[in-house]
Amino acid sequence: MIRIISQTRLVTLQQDADQARERTRQVQASADAAYARHVRTVHDLTAEADAADRKAEEAYARTQELRQVLDQANADLAAARALGAERAARIDTLAEELSVIQGAVVLLNHGQLHSLHRDEKAAKQHAASFGVDPDGWGSVPSDRPAAESAWRISPLSRWTVAVGGDAA
Repeated sequence: MIRIISQTRLVTLQQDADQARERTRQVQASADAAYARHVRTVHDLTAEADAADRKAEEAYARTQELRQVLDQANADLAAARALGAERAARIDTLAEELSVIQGAVVLLNHGQLHSLHRDEKAAKQHAASFGVDPDGWGSVPSDRPAAESAWRISPLSRWTVAVGGDAA
């Protein structure tokens, strides 16, 4: 089949083809620009992602360092707490011993230390086992030197031995 096309129809078709080619060039230019923007965006995002990865790795490394420091600090704290608890127990023990010692007395025989007792009653009972009269006690301080008293009870907190063994 043969078709006859008129000159006007041919010009019209030529114009339509030119317009279509122009539109194709515009669309292609727009697509090229969009592709270039896309490539730049992908490049920028990749660079940002790489930088974020490096920062994350640095942060992770720093976190590990801080975790080690924290673990050491916790170990030091635990050791300090244990030492504190140990010292508190020792202080309690010493306080108990001090409370016992605060009431303690020494039994002196002619000014010389004879024995140490928890209280005056215990000292008198001990002296009585040697035949000492329960009413024959001198007290410290007294006007007489300790060496002149056969038996004397003195609070441990005030008793010291001077040169020669006299209690002061």
